[in-house]
Amino acid sequence: MLEKIIKAYDIRGLVKDEVTPDFSFSLGVAYAKFLELEREPATIVVGEDMRPSSSPLADAFSDGATSQGMDVIRIGLASTDMLYFASGKLNLPGIMFTASHNPAKYNGMKLCKSGARPIGQESGLVKIRQLIEEGVPISNRPVGTVRKQDLLTEYVDYLLARFPDKTFTKRKLKVVIDAGNGMAGFTAPAVMEKLNIDLVPMYFELDGNFPNHEANPIEPENLKALQKRVKKEKADIGLAFDGDADRCFLIDENGDLVNPSALTALIAVRELKVNPGATIIYNLISSKAVPEVISENGGTALRSRVGHSYIKSLMAESGAIFGGEHSGHFYFGDFWRADSGMLAALYALAELMATSKPLSNLLKPYNRYFSSGEINSKVKDAKNSINLIREKFQGTYQVDELDGLTITADTWWFNLRSSNTEPLLRLNVEANTKKQMVEIRDTVLALI
Repeated sequence: MLEKIIKAYDIRGLVKDEVTPDFSFSLGVAYAKFLELEREPATIVVGEDMRPSSSPLADAFSDGATSQGMDVIRIGLASTDMLYFASGKLNLPGIMFTASHNPAKYNGMKLCKSGARPIGQESGLVKIRQLIEEGVPISNRPVGTVRKQDLLTEYVDYLLARFPDKTFTKRKLKVVIDAGNGMAGFTAPAVMEKLNIDLVPMYFELDGNFPNHEANPIEPENLKALQKRVKKEKADIGLAFDGDADRCFLIDENGDLVNPSALTALIAVRELKVNPGATIIYNLISSKAVPEVISENGGTALRSRVGHSYIKSLMAESGAIFGGEHSGHFYFGDFWRADSGMLAALYALAELMATSKPLSNLLKPYNRYFSSGEINSKVKDAKNSINLIREKFQGTYQVDELDGLTITADTWWFNLRSSNTEPLLRLNVEANTKKQMVEIRDTVLALI
């Protein structure tokens, strides 16, 4: 079972059968042992989202960790980026109880070492799984302590301190935020009350059963209510967060979804003004406009696999100041290389306040090509499907297997990869014309 729920860069599974309090206790024991082996500090920061199962799972985990002599700091309700803030600020390892955008019947854990350093398969999850399977001897240390600490105010202050004074006092904006009944309903009010905005809240009530729509803004269906509301309110921008609020998607004043790659490019330009010549990371399903914009603005573009642990590790190795993923994750060098949906939203608001242009115009220079968006297909044998498509295209076009299969031609490219979190194949296509994008998309889908 463990191989099913311990994914490439986090843990996720069904609450009733897989991610249970018993499992969480065992994880607490194993994680404590792992941290001891890694010579990490003997205190773990624990955050939790609003799912009904999160608090009991965090309780069981804390019992497991303290049984090994570890101390625990419970920061209570938190977004995932707030947990990373806590890990960075306190320089302690951490764990966040969340299944992010997954439906209500799921829960999971995201783990990090001190300084919000990621733990993925290659950086610890394999070892932690081994420790769970083999069991950890009973510790002869005294049982650790558990204490609570509220970090919401410090988190808000830290985010806002990254911007020059009066950044958010310029042009008044009307902003609609869809929290999807997730953790942005907790963090967004605390941040937004500090800005010169007229806030229109949607689904801010914390409810892990997601009564309005799934907290997964990458699915177009889940954005419809926000798009409608932005147009009705004649708002300047709409923000959609996922369940644990580490991802943010933008809706422009016309009610259209902003390509996440355009936001990556926007943030990259802003960061390069402050840090000329810096390295910026983009993942391989981002628009090719992203590396173009980075190069045009004097930066070095570095291509990465999909997934937060890979991006964060590459940022550490390369000294990159920023990284953007097409899935709506944005990583900041001065935020312990962690991802923050709220910080990305603040960048967009800062740029919008600094101009009289509407958002669609502001982003026009970065929307250069036509993309399919991510298309998910359920398949019996992902490996076989990828092999069939490789056989069709290799020899004629450039083939690259950094992450899944990427096929590149002069005027189009596509990537096909297995999901790291779900039993799916994910397809992304981009081309110079809409006609060509549709043609390539349909050709590949017919072969899957």
